[in-house]
Amino acid sequence: MSVIIDFSIFPLDKEGASFSPYVARALDVIKSSGLDYTLGPMGTSIEGEWAEVMAVVDACYRELEQDCDRVYMNIKVDSKRGRSGGLTNKVASVLEKSESHEVE
Repeated sequence: MSVIIDFSIFPLDKEGASFSPYVARALDVIKSSGLDYTLGPMGTSIEGEWAEVMAVVDACYRELEQDCDRVYMNIKVDSKRGRSGGLTNKVASVLEKSESHEVE
């Protein structure tokens, strides 16, 4: 079953105005997985089979738990049989419809 997840992960026990060094560490884990992904301003989307995607999520958690005493993670999942290319196709479908219809 193909899934697209959108998730965010960051520590809650670190001081400072930015969590980007920790998010970058998680992104390195995602990149090394070889799965399709899209980095967004509020989370990262990953597409693949359930076990593969969840293994990446687990690896991201394991990366941060090494030096973080409290880790926050939010996950949304869309599962659909037979889908491929969903990261781009879902967005393209919405953009196509928005361009062909006037907004009132």
